[in-house]
Amino acid sequence: MLSAKSESDITSLAPSSPSRSPKRPVYYVQSPSRDSHDGDKSSSMHATPISNSPMESPSHPSFGRHSRNSSASRFSGIFRSSSGRKSGRKRNDKGWPECGVILEEGSYREFDDKPFARRFQALIAVFTFVVVFTVFCLIIWGASRPYKAEITVKSLTVHNLYAWEGTDFTGVPTKIMTINSTLHMSIYNPATFFGIHVHSSPINLVFSDISVATGELKKHYQPRKSHRIVSVNLKGNKVPLYGAGSSIMVSQMGSVEVALVLKFEMRSRGDVVGKLVRTKHDKEITCPLVINSSGSKPIKFKKNSCTYH
Repeated sequence: MLSAKSESDITSLAPSSPSRSPKRPVYYVQSPSRDSHDGDKSSSMHATPISNSPMESPSHPSFGRHSRNSSASRFSGIFRSSSGRKSGRKRNDKGWPECGVILEEGSYREFDDKPFARRFQALIAVFTFVVVFTVFCLIIWGASRPYKAEITVKSLTVHNLYAWEGTDFTGVPTKIMTINSTLHMSIYNPATFFGIHVHSSPINLVFSDISVATGELKKHYQPRKSHRIVSVNLKGNKVPLYGAGSSIMVSQMGSVEVALVLKFEMRSRGDVVGKLVRTKHDKEITCPLVINSSGSKPIKFKKNSCTYH
C-alpha cells in the first residue's frame, strides 16, 4: 500500500525535516464578565490564547459567538477616530452610523423648467419685436402725414351746351339741358420716398342743386416727386331742370349763359410700408364758374378761383 511507510523511511526523513520551534508561553487577558447582570463587580477570568505563530492559528474560520463579536468589532473599528475614541456620529434605529450624503447643487426641476423658460423667452422676443416694429411704423406714418397730393384745377373746356323747352320721360313740361365738356387738372406728389394712388369721387357740374354733367377720374398711380396733368370728360344728356330752369334765358340766337358750380372730392392713398403703413388724404374742391354756349375758349381757373378743403 502507498500509505504504509517503513520505519526506515520515517527515520531517514526525520533528521532532514526542520524541527518545530518551542512553544512560547500563553498570555491571558482579564476582562469584565459579560454574563453578570446583578451588579456584581467580580470579574471572571477568560483565557484567550494569543497566537504568535501562524502555524498555531486555526485553519478554518469560527462561526461561534466569538467570531460574531470580533467581526462586529472589526467593522465598527472603521468608524473610530485616529485617537481611538468613537466618533460622535449619529446612529439610526438599527444601530448603524449615519453617513453624510453629498447633495447635488440644484434640483431636477431646473431641467423640467427649461422648456417653459425657452417658451417664455421666445414670447418675450416676439413681443419685443412687435413693439419695436410698431414704434417704427408709427414713426414712419407720422413722417409721411405731411406729404399730401397737391391738386390744382387748370381749366374747363365746353364743347357744346344746349338748353330748350321740352318734357321729361313722364311728359312733364320743363327745360332740358345737354352739356359736354372736359376738365383739366394738375396733380403733384411731394413725397420723397413713396408713391400715391389717386382717384376722385364723381365730378359734378351743378346747377341749382341739380347735377347737369358728371364724370370721374379713374384711379392711377402717381410716382414720388412727380407731376401729372389729367383730363376728365364731364357730360350730361337731356337733363330736366324743372323749376330751376325758369332762371335760364335762351337768346334768339340760341346762345345760353348758365352759372354752374364744379364740385368733387379728390382722394389719395400712399403705401409707405406695403399695406401695414398707409396714408390717406381727402380734399374737397369747389369752383364756381359761368358757362356761355357762344364762347369757344377754355375757362381758366386762377389760384383763388377754387376752394380746397
